[in-house]
Amino acid sequence: MIHYSYMVIDTHSLFQAELSEAFDLVKSCGYEGVELNLFPGLAADSTRLEQALATSGLTLPSLLTGAAYSDGLCLSSADSGVRQAAVSYLKDCIELAQRFQAILVVGLLQGLRSDEPDPVIANGRIVAALQEVGVAAQRQGVELVIEPVNHLQVGFNNSVAEVRQLIEAIGSPAFKPMVDTIHMNIEDTSLTQPIYDCGGELRHVHLCESNGSAFGSGHIDFGAVLKALGDIDYDGFASVKVYRDATLEEAAVASMEYLRRHASG
Repeated sequence: MIHYSYMVIDTHSLFQAELSEAFDLVKSCGYEGVELNLFPGLAADSTRLEQALATSGLTLPSLLTGAAYSDGLCLSSADSGVRQAAVSYLKDCIELAQRFQAILVVGLLQGLRSDEPDPVIANGRIVAALQEVGVAAQRQGVELVIEPVNHLQVGFNNSVAEVRQLIEAIGSPAFKPMVDTIHMNIEDTSLTQPIYDCGGELRHVHLCESNGSAFGSGHIDFGAVLKALGDIDYDGFASVKVYRDATLEEAAVASMEYLRRHASG
């Protein structure tokens, strides 16, 4: 059975307000978890987060690491110091993930072609860096997923198949594939075949409309996606991602209502 979580895009602003109020809203809609973007200071505020989750009855199934790219961290950078800083950052994130039994999502940290124009060189650096991260993750019992992100946002491993090849090259059981409907809509020829290709290895899902707005306002066939997830007996979390034209309350309520309608037929 699929477990739904709601992705909070602007986690930093959330922490400047009352966490419990937002979490109670998410829980009241029927979500079981909340996915958060990591930001500087979140680790220091983790006790408050832990308390708010416990009070609301939500879990924290996943944490996004990509915001650190904007802070200058990059796994494909030609600068070995930048790459090592990215590795150190992910190792620190593993500590936090272990506390909440969450998975770490890695995508944007791979960088862009402007960081390294040669994809072979870039992937060599990405693999080497993530192999080091994988050792730390295995030691602490934390899983990581690599998100296939479209070519406008990431320079490498944009399709689900490419991510699966990357994971094979890393060779660490700590890494698993995930899918995101908005990125598959751009990079893959099918919204469902990549799910079947991942099969039991699929560890995480992002559900996002083709335009990033309310479900049903674009052309993603969520019914087909949910069916495919059911066909492979996926029992992990699927995070709802809405980042345009809706408040958290509007998006959380409408998205769950939409998913319930389409999951039932």
